Amino acid sequence: MGGGRARVKSVEQSIADTDEPGTRLRKELGVLDLVGFGVAAVVGAGIFTLTASTAGNVAGPSVSLAFVMAAVACGLAALCYAEFASTVPVAGSAYTFSYATFGELVAWIVGWDLVLEFAVAGAVVSKGWSQYLAQFLAQAGVAMSAATVSVGPVELDWGALLIAVALTSVLALGVKLSNRVSQVITAIKVLVVLLVVVVGVGYVKAANYSPFIPPPARGSTSDHAGSWLHQTLLERLWSSGSSSYGVAGLLAAASLVFFAFLGFDALATSAEEARNPQKDIPRGIIGSLVPVTILYVAVTLVLTGMVNYTELATRPDGTTATLATAFALDGINWAVVVISLGALAGLTTVVLVAMFGQIRILFAMARDGLLPRGLAKTGSRGVPVWITLIVGAVVAVVAALLPIGDLAEMVNIGTLFAFVLVSVGVVVLRRSRPDLPRAFRTPLMPIIPILAVLSCLWLMVNLSIETWLRFVVWMVAGLAVYCSYGRSHSRFARL
Repeated sequence: MGGGRARVKSVEQSIADTDEPGTRLRKELGVLDLVGFGVAAVVGAGIFTLTASTAGNVAGPSVSLAFVMAAVACGLAALCYAEFASTVPVAGSAYTFSYATFGELVAWIVGWDLVLEFAVAGAVVSKGWSQYLAQFLAQAGVAMSAATVSVGPVELDWGALLIAVALTSVLALGVKLSNRVSQVITAIKVLVVLLVVVVGVGYVKAANYSPFIPPPARGSTSDHAGSWLHQTLLERLWSSGSSSYGVAGLLAAASLVFFAFLGFDALATSAEEARNPQKDIPRGIIGSLVPVTILYVAVTLVLTGMVNYTELATRPDGTTATLATAFALDGINWAVVVISLGALAGLTTVVLVAMFGQIRILFAMARDGLLPRGLAKTGSRGVPVWITLIVGAVVAVVAALLPIGDLAEMVNIGTLFAFVLVSVGVVVLRRSRPDLPRAFRTPLMPIIPILAVLSCLWLMVNLSIETWLRFVVWMVAGLAVYCSYGRSHSRFARL
């Protein structure tokens, strides 16, 4: 049982492990909790920052169409996640699904890959939260250019440290409290978004939508223009140089705004804590994507209708446009403060869900022995306390002390890679284990999974070469960790 293809963990064994004494999670989440969790994960940085800069620099008014394209890719993958979650209602999401389908090695690769989605996203968004905190305090009259302080030679981002420590405390107190906090903050940010749409629609001018897809503009608006490392893989393969606007810009924009949809798959990591996972997880995944997509499209249509897209382009001094920029240009200054508050709320729940997802992934890996098994022990509240504290500490240190730079794209490629494996895996498991009960079945099998794979691969080739190189280095490092520890300590190694 210790090698090769034999290291496939059966669905029955995965489910049986959820009742193992000392590593049991509490089943406390209903379908409304899960939908709220999904909205909390997705409505965040993208809607407040990514919409404006992508419209100004890459797609123009067609950014709304780019959001639809990204949503379709997510929706196709979501249908595959929904079937897996209803078949294997166990913590771990794509890691657990891969273990039951492809075996231990691929499961490790996926688990290591998901660190890019959850832990790196938690650190990146914590940094963004700190920046918005400084802006909000400055607007409130507190003189502050950044939420940082110098400690000797080190620049400490105390804002990022604050949010990471606070949310780690919430997560350590149990999933029910985490969900309640998330629901309250999500209600605030959704109200802010709706207010933005209602107020902004009165300032929309039809002329700003023309041309809807601006003609291509050669060159790049980024600071990295001319560097092949910052070309997308597709541009490099086709030797097309870089381009803004036009159809190429629209397609590139879809890859960029995909970041705004990250997090819905974190719902799958909570399958073990759902009261009726076979039905509620699929409903939560699909039920959260629909309202979020509507919100995104509404905001982008209002945004690009309020001001001409050229006014949202990055300025020569490096200033990047945000959702607040359009309101400031139209003289609606009070809305700028409200949008900053909404951004703070949005980023808070994104960090919360990212950390939650990472904790559940590592919990599943530790329970399988690929990480030290002692980390999988749960406390009296049904929480893996040690993993919670470790994840919180790592996110806090990375966000508070390290310059994160362009790592946001690493989150995209890590997530898309997981989506591809899940989409392939659902076809494999349907054929290898047709006997398994499935409360939800992906429709139009295998067409939907194939389309999901193709759409995700398309978004991946529209990411930069630098991102691909970093991804390869990260995965090689992961294989080294597996060969030196995971393989010999796995539960299969003792059978």
